[in-house]
Amino acid sequence: MTETVLSIVPDMEVPDFLVREIQAKLAYVDEAITSARVSPGVEGIELSLNGPADKTTTERLSAKVNHLVEAMADGAFEPRLSVLEDYLDRPTSFAADPMDELYKSREVVREGSGYYILGPLLSALIDFFAERVVDAANQFGAKPYRFPALISPGYLERVKYFSNFPHSLSFVTHLREDMEVIEKFSEDGCCKDGLVHAADGSYGDPDAMLSPTVCHHLYMSLTDSVLPEEGLIATAEGNCFRYESTNMASLERLWNFTMREIIFVGSADFVGEGLEKARDMMRQTLDDMALAYKVESATDPFFIGNYRDQAAYQSAFELKHEVRALLPFKGDTIAVGSYNRHKDFFGRSLNIKQADGEFAETGCIGFGFERLAFAFICQHGFDPNSWPDAPSAHYRRLSEGWHSNNAPDYGDVPSF
Repeated sequence: MTETVLSIVPDMEVPDFLVREIQAKLAYVDEAITSARVSPGVEGIELSLNGPADKTTTERLSAKVNHLVEAMADGAFEPRLSVLEDYLDRPTSFAADPMDELYKSREVVREGSGYYILGPLLSALIDFFAERVVDAANQFGAKPYRFPALISPGYLERVKYFSNFPHSLSFVTHLREDMEVIEKFSEDGCCKDGLVHAADGSYGDPDAMLSPTVCHHLYMSLTDSVLPEEGLIATAEGNCFRYESTNMASLERLWNFTMREIIFVGSADFVGEGLEKARDMMRQTLDDMALAYKVESATDPFFIGNYRDQAAYQSAFELKHEVRALLPFKGDTIAVGSYNRHKDFFGRSLNIKQADGEFAETGCIGFGFERLAFAFICQHGFDPNSWPDAPSAHYRRLSEGWHSNNAPDYGDVPSF
């Protein structure tokens, strides 16, 4: 199908500070859009389409784009940027986009849009960092938890995930409990161009969803509870799922990723002090990785209806700070982790109380392992012998125990 480029000048200018957010949201404007580029001010928005831009399509997309820009930009104010750490000037030894080599060596295999297999090099690197986060959790005396990949839709609705992040939700379904439906799928069901094809009416209503983050499971488990006087610290690692449409690209932006969190539940002081101490601990680990990064204030990717007010609230109270690692080949940064405070939102929403009867406050640190490993490779390359000492030694220790360090003789990259 021929791709068409359509330029739209919205009625309202796009402020510089909203370019990144609006460009990300354009992926959800219309199924005809395959990619988008936003220029600040009055220069306009360039959309790549999967079909012709006839009059009807142009009018439809123009109306939707104007709605998006107005909803996010009207009355928006530029948040004050708070930088807590800045190590972006650290020297790096690699400058190329690593994805071609990662694909060629099958260190990364794309299973589908936004989900990938990682090989031993990246897995060993992730293992190094995961051990460090667990060590930090153990220093806090954090209790270990294990959470499912599925999460209750009733819970997500209760904590307003449906209204705040509807665009990123992932729904789980199954064939209806009907023998004829199941037999028909067994005979006719197929996968074509990566999509499952089944007869209309084959699926049941979703009664589970894929979990968007780790800490939600802990908060759900604490519903209608009273905490011990000393509060609660927990840690868990899990698969997380956030659908990002055409924004999903390489390891920079995934649908399915793994994350380790340390979670604090208790008084405001307890949560704040825990997050600050955790940041100090993680700074040492990032130093040992010689990672070029910064920690700066940020907001969550709320959907357009709630973006302005929710982002303003987060910015005003500096509730979120992202760890943004340098990608030398792009001259840009990517979020690999974050430090988050929720005040008493979950305490009030789920009736979680402190020992004194006040609603509990919550906070967490979380690091996305795939992004962190990708950023590290972008900065330090593929050769573990040239890596900084700590991750290099960890890789050597692991690889010495492997059955073989030889790679298979690969053919063409698989496609399913």
